[in-house]
Amino acid sequence: MKLSEKLEQLKALFGEMERALIAYSGGVDSTLVAKIAYDVLGDRALAVTAVSPSLLPEELEDAKIQAATIGITHQVVQTNEMENPNYTSNPVNRCYFCKSELHDTLKPLAVELGYPYVVDGVNADDLHDYRPGIQAAKERGARSPLAEIGVSKLEVRQLSQQLGLPWWDKPAQPCLSSRFPYGEEITVAKLQRVGRAEIYLRKLGWDNLRVRSEGDTARIEIAPEKIKDFVLAVDLSAVVAAFQEFGFIYVTLDLEGYRSGKLNQVLKVNLEGRRQEVGGRS
Repeated sequence: MKLSEKLEQLKALFGEMERALIAYSGGVDSTLVAKIAYDVLGDRALAVTAVSPSLLPEELEDAKIQAATIGITHQVVQTNEMENPNYTSNPVNRCYFCKSELHDTLKPLAVELGYPYVVDGVNADDLHDYRPGIQAAKERGARSPLAEIGVSKLEVRQLSQQLGLPWWDKPAQPCLSSRFPYGEEITVAKLQRVGRAEIYLRKLGWDNLRVRSEGDTARIEIAPEKIKDFVLAVDLSAVVAAFQEFGFIYVTLDLEGYRSGKLNQVLKVNLEGRRQEVGGRS
C-alpha cells in the first residue's frame, strides 16, 4: 500500500471515531497520531501526556511545544506507577504495569470528558518486538491507528516529514526505566541520575544515545559510527566527574554502540539457553 493511501486510511479511521483522546508522549509516533487526529477532528481531539519520574522534564517541554505547534488541545496528568512494586521491581514485563497505570488513568478521564476512544502511537514495527505494554493497552480498550493501518516506524518519519512536522527525525526516547537491566529495582533517585546524565551528554551535542544504569555503573551508548568521534572530542575526565556527581561510581563506554531494544537481548539469550537445555535432555 502506498504511503498516501495509508495517510488517507488514517484520516478515515479518525473520521469514524468522531472524538478521540490521544495518549501523547511527545515521541514521533504519538505526535504523528496527534497531528492527524487534529487535522481530522479539530477541537474534538485531545492529547494527554502522563507525567512521572520516568519522563525527562525536557521531554515534557518538547511535548508541550509540539502540541502547541500542531494546535491540538494538550493536557497533563500524573501517573503513579512508582507506587506499584510490580513495576519498581523491574520484571521482564515491567512495561505491562506501566501501560496498565497509564490507561487506567486515561480511560476514566476519556469517559469523564466524553471521548469514546483512547488511541496511542504504537506502530506496526512495535508488534514484532517484545512489548508487554501493548497487551495492557488492548485489555483496556485502547486503539493503535498506526499499527491497525500497518504504518512502520520508517513510514511514521516519512509521513511526519511530508506533513511538515519539524521533529520528523527526532530520536526515539523511551521512558527512563528502560535504562535498567531487568531485575534491578527502579527508584526515583536512580531515574533522576540517569536523566541528568543523558541531559548532560545532550548538552554536549550528542543526541542519539542512552545511559544504561547497572548498579553503580553508568554505561554510555553512542551511535556506533560516532564512538571514535566521542572519544576524541569529549573531555572524558570531565564526563566521569560529572557522572560521579550525579551519583554513579563507575563510567564506561559501550563499544558496540547504541542499539534500540538492547536490554531485551538478555531475554533472547535466556530463551535460547532454555531451548538448548531442553534439547540436551531429549
